[in-house]
Amino acid sequence: MGLLSKLGMGKKSTANSTDVTTPYQAIGGEKVAYAIANRFYDIMETDPIAADLLAIHPQPLDRIRQVFCLYLTMWLGGPNDYEQQRGHPRLRARHLPFTVTPTLKVQWMYCMKKAMYENVPNIALADQLLAALDQLANHMINSDA
Repeated sequence: MGLLSKLGMGKKSTANSTDVTTPYQAIGGEKVAYAIANRFYDIMETDPIAADLLAIHPQPLDRIRQVFCLYLTMWLGGPNDYEQQRGHPRLRARHLPFTVTPTLKVQWMYCMKKAMYENVPNIALADQLLAALDQLANHMINSDA
C-alpha cells in the first residue's frame, strides 16, 4: 500500500480529468518538506534526548541533511530527485551498517514529531504522516540491544 492510500489521498476524478493531491502538495511543497528535514536535524543536534541518535550520524551533518531533504520530498510524493541522484532508497539495506535499536527509533520519532508539528499546521495530516513514518522507522530496527 502506497503513502497516498495510507493517508486516504489520491485521485479525485472529474468527468474530464484526474487530479492527484499528494502529501507533498498538502503540506506546502518543497519549502515545508525542507523545513521539516532541516528542523529534524536541528533538534537532533541540540536536544539531549536525541544524543544517542546524533552520535551514530557522521559529522558534519550538512551532507546527510541534503540527502534527507531529497528523500523526504520523494517520500511525500514530490519530485523524485533522490532516486535520480542516489538510486532506489533501499532504506533497510542502507541502515544495516548501523545498529538501530528501539531506543534510537524512539529518539528519531521524537525529533520527527517535533519537526512535523512545528511545520505542518494541519494536525490531522501531521498525525497521518507521523503514523506512516513510525511504521517505516519500525522497519529500520535491526537490533534489540
